[in-house]
Amino acid sequence: MNHGQFKEPVTLLVGMGFPRKIDSVMEAYALLQDWPAASRNGAHAVALNACRAGIAGEIDAETVRATLVTFARRNDLLVPDMASPPAAVANGALHEVS
Repeated sequence: MNHGQFKEPVTLLVGMGFPRKIDSVMEAYALLQDWPAASRNGAHAVALNACRAGIAGEIDAETVRATLVTFARRNDLLVPDMASPPAAVANGALHEVS
């Protein structure tokens, strides 16, 4: 694996809700640097600082990835991994919605 590459990409909804795959620390950094100032919050600051630390080699790429996932979850931007079925399907508990 290349230094700074995530084991699994993180997919976020950006702009007008378009999915964007982030595969590396540098891609995460670029995304967070370009984030609108009015939409920044504490989770953004933590993720951006983690990216800086990852670029400097102070933390590993998977730690940066975890902070990016937390940022995305807190801002309702995370696209679920479609490779793994939802828990209800995985447990065989399909329920009909009425």
